[in-house]
Amino acid sequence: MNYQFARRLDAAPESFLDRLFAVSRDPEIISFAGGLPMTSLIDVAGIRDAAAAVFADEGEAALQYTTTDGYLPLREYIAGRYRSRLGLPATAGEIRITNGSQQCLDLIAKIFVDPSTVVGMEQPGYLGAIEAFSYYQPRIKTVQVTEESPDMKAFSTLCREEKPVFFYGIPNFQNPSGTAYSDAARRTCAEICQETETIFYEDDAFGELAFDGRPRMPVKKYAPECGVMSGSFSKTVSPGMRIGWVYAPGPVIERFDAVRQAADLHPNALSQAVMHRYLTTHDYDGHLRQVRRVYETNCRQMCDLLDDLLTDITHTTPEGGMFMLATMPEGKDSMALFHACLAEKVAVLPGVPFYAEGGGHTTFRLNFSTATEEEIRVGMTRLARAYRNSNR
Repeated sequence: MNYQFARRLDAAPESFLDRLFAVSRDPEIISFAGGLPMTSLIDVAGIRDAAAAVFADEGEAALQYTTTDGYLPLREYIAGRYRSRLGLPATAGEIRITNGSQQCLDLIAKIFVDPSTVVGMEQPGYLGAIEAFSYYQPRIKTVQVTEESPDMKAFSTLCREEKPVFFYGIPNFQNPSGTAYSDAARRTCAEICQETETIFYEDDAFGELAFDGRPRMPVKKYAPECGVMSGSFSKTVSPGMRIGWVYAPGPVIERFDAVRQAADLHPNALSQAVMHRYLTTHDYDGHLRQVRRVYETNCRQMCDLLDDLLTDITHTTPEGGMFMLATMPEGKDSMALFHACLAEKVAVLPGVPFYAEGGGHTTFRLNFSTATEEEIRVGMTRLARAYRNSNR
């Protein structure tokens, strides 16, 4: 059979995500490659109790078809948290629930991107976004990310000359680098977006994971009509429940509803009801404080071990989130390191998939949220041995 697949499939880069999940499932491998939250921090008992209460109180409704926009009480909860934490004038009408924030990437691209449309991104940038956008055949143009901002001159030039339909960025503890924009950079991004009518697509999957617990103001705070934000409970409550959302101006929401209905009719009704019940009957902020403490401890330990064991490698020093980026000397190769690490039963993620316009051969991403302190100690020792073996 000669299958006639759509030509747009050829535009997508080779996916590394399947390999990541396969590595994460191998019990013999200590994985620093994935993006999983720590399993032991998932409040199984609390979620079980919330599910039981939903079945008792609203089981039939939670198991029936529902509306495209999502469970209203959950949307009201999310909007209220935006108002209380960040001072954003969010309403439930501007919130739509999605199947994880990953679905936002696909649906936002679907409503904005035609073949050859320019899309702006950070370099390095989230590989899942690169893959999601690529199916719509844009011209991806990147801006280098520094320790506290995108290259602002390059960002301004991109918005003014290339006129991207949107710029996708992660201002809070970026994936893969773990860096965060300064407040001055956020304000400048907002000014440029307003002047050029560029949408800033702000992926805020890690905003609640600041080690100090201090909210960072989003770009949308300073440019409301230019701001589209997405968020997720995958990193803070449970990735398996697949609850994310988009927060956007009315005209964007109207188009979002149309493509969402065509895609899957509506988000998972049961998961939404359980999530809302959990959030409103348990100490979510207390849970977040515990998660932050563990991740900060893990991050500091990993940074110290990198400095002690791999003295010719530089790395970012995150103040939140789940990732850091390491850079080897010129001439080293992260794919060679990846294979050497697997031989030592440890996994890291090569940097290449994060570079939409090429590069990243000397970089690799490390995740510090999944492993225990003992696993980090053992895994970093294995990584150091693999690094020596891969560069002989």
